Amino acid sequence: MKISASIYSNKGQGLKETIHKLDESGVDLLHVDCNDDIKVMSDIAELRAWTKIPVDLHIITRNPSKYYELLENTPVEYVTFQHEDLEEKLVRTKNDSTKWGLAITTNTPVSVFDDYEDIFDFILIMATVPGQSGGVFDKHNFQKIREFRRNHPEKKVHVDGGVNAEVSFILRNMGVYASVSGSFLFKQNSVGQALLQLQSREIDSEYHLKDFMISIENSPVLQRNSIDFNQLLRTIDNFKMGFCIITNDDGSLYGICSNADIRKALIKNHKDIGKTSAEEAININPKYINMESTVKELLTFIKGLNFPILYLPIVDNNNIVTGSIAFQNLIKGEL
Repeated sequence: MKISASIYSNKGQGLKETIHKLDESGVDLLHVDCNDDIKVMSDIAELRAWTKIPVDLHIITRNPSKYYELLENTPVEYVTFQHEDLEEKLVRTKNDSTKWGLAITTNTPVSVFDDYEDIFDFILIMATVPGQSGGVFDKHNFQKIREFRRNHPEKKVHVDGGVNAEVSFILRNMGVYASVSGSFLFKQNSVGQALLQLQSREIDSEYHLKDFMISIENSPVLQRNSIDFNQLLRTIDNFKMGFCIITNDDGSLYGICSNADIRKALIKNHKDIGKTSAEEAININPKYINMESTVKELLTFIKGLNFPILYLPIVDNNNIVTGSIAFQNLIKGEL
């Protein structure tokens, strides 16, 4: 996940010194907030002489059209317009080198992106109150991210606000492309140290798995007494997650079936594959985790296993399946 540093969050130094510090630290993007102030474009033109780091511009304005020519004259790599303030419908300029995005606050549904899905590249989810540095990430946005990725799998997700080391881990796991960090970066002893924390595996926990898990409605789940082998194959294929959770009639966890389990069952019956049953492909002793577990407890659990793991069923205190978590989006070596 790329880290976009909010350049105006460093109140202790001038802009040039801030840019040099970020350049030396190897930050991925420079996040520039523009609260309907066209003078910000002059800052962007100036910082181009100081660094080659891509610019991530976020504009809050009622009338975006007054910025179109400015963006043509001073192009940026990423630009987002805040949806809630718009009085005009956005029109993308002809500059193909710029990625365009729509920014929304926590209270705005991700469905507003539907009007722009044919011309825009990403959504920016404001996870705290826009313009207030140092806010706390609103966990409601975890589900908004999942909803957006289900509805627009080809589009990228950016997140702004409240991103600390723990939230960064969760967002990476969810496949978020970029996150904006301001006060967290500049409150540490050094920007480099803060960047390492945003990529760290050793984190404190405030969030529980229930806050960001894939809900049971969006997880591949079948009941044990009503499946056959063909249905099992189709469910795994339809969800594109590489596994299927099997429950008892009361919703409690019975087992799990993965691509590897399917392969083993087929090998076992290689002389007559048609006789392979669903029961033969189910692992009835799966690893699983409680929905109340914290991120730190999750990492401790995974590190304690003697084999790699790509997904886990999530249950409540009565062993009822409530969802799942998958790790395909994490970078190699994250765990």
